[in-house]
Order: sequence, then structure tokens, then C-alpha cells
Amino acid sequence: MKEMKCDICGKPFPEDRLISGHGIRHELEELIKGGYPKWSDEGRMCKDDFNTFRMKYIVNIIAEEKGSIEVLEEAVIKSIKENDIITFDTNIKKEPVKVGDRIADKVASFGGSWKFIILFFSMLLVWIAINSLYLLLRPFDPFPFILLNLILSCLAAIQAPIIMMSQNRQEIKDRIRSENDYKINLKSEIEIRTLHEKVDHLLLDQWSKMMRIQEIQIEILEEIRNKIEK
Repeated sequence: MKEMKCDICGKPFPEDRLISGHGIRHELEELIKGGYPKWSDEGRMCKDDFNTFRMKYIVNIIAEEKGSIEVLEEAVIKSIKENDIITFDTNIKKEPVKVGDRIADKVASFGGSWKFIILFFSMLLVWIAINSLYLLLRPFDPFPFILLNLILSCLAAIQAPIIMMSQNRQEIKDRIRSENDYKINLKSEIEIRTLHEKVDHLLLDQWSKMMRIQEIQIEILEEIRNKIEK
């Protein structure tokens, strides 16, 4: 049988043991041309060199898969480091608070506490006791305690708008917190969608590479089966 040289290793082989470039898949041809630029479809190579390039092709696919995962991890870490946080702490006071606002907050806080209730009722009891028991002859506010009613009315008239001022400020804080929560939810939704897209893309890429590896494995198994049958 006529012998021909392998275009890769240069050794002579029987013609039936050489593989023509026409029967080699395009991906393997690209790999062969990387090491042997003169390779073409008219070239021939021995089975040992062909198997060597097939193994290199599989190793390159596995390395590419590992590299894709590492690149993805680096991209995620980089995005975590570089992305600005869109949320902020609503309790941090970025602007100076006016004196009136501070007074309103303190009055509202004190007026809604048990300390104020106990102190207020204690003063009422002392007022009534003084004008009912100790100053029966000359009370400064005799029954039905008109002066006390006037003071309480004035106190209620002043306290109500002050408490409303504090409630308005609290309403602004609640609105800022709601906007902050909305930003968090929106960013979480976007990140989850992006993560789903990355995972889907990674799975499709892995599936494609596994199919290519499986095709090579099937070819090798077919060759082994043919050798056994012969």
C-alpha cells in the first residue's frame, strides 16, 4: 500500500491510516492552523496527531468554561465594589434643623409621654386642692375654676398646632423612607433579573460546550468500535 507523510509530524504512514483535512470539523481545523499555519483541507495527518488535537480541543473547552466562570465571578465582585449604593440612612441629618422644628419635636415627644400625663394631672389636683381646701376664705380661682379652664384652653390651643408641626415633619420622614424602600425593591428586582439572564446564558453556553465534547467522544467511541470489529 502506498505510504504518505503526515503533514504534522512528517512520519510516513499507509494511506489508509491518514486522515484527510476534508473530514475534520471546523473547530479542530482552527486549532490545527494555530500550530501549523500551512494546514489546509488538502492536508493529511496521522491518527495519533488527530487524537492529540482532539484532546487539546476538549482541554481548551474545559479551560474556556473555567475561564468563563472566573470572569463572571470577577465581574460580579467588580460590580459590587464599584456600584454606588442608591439607598441612604434616613436617620442621618444632612440639613440643619431649625429651632422651631426642634421645639416642636420636643413638645410633641413630651406631650405624648406618661411623664407629661402624670405631671399634668398632679398639677390639676394641686390646683383644685389649693382652691378648695387651703384657700376657702380667699381662693384665687374659686369653683368652678374658671382660670384653670382658661389656662387649659390656651394650652390645648397652643399644643395642637405644635403637635401638628411635628407630625408634618414625621410625615416627610415617612415619605423619604417609603421612597428609599421603593429604590431598594427596584434595585433588587433589577439585580435578580440580571442574575437570571446571566445564569441562563451560562447554562446555554455550558450545554453547547457539553454537546461539542459529546460529539468528540462519540467519534472516539465509533473509532474504537470499528477497530474492535476489524
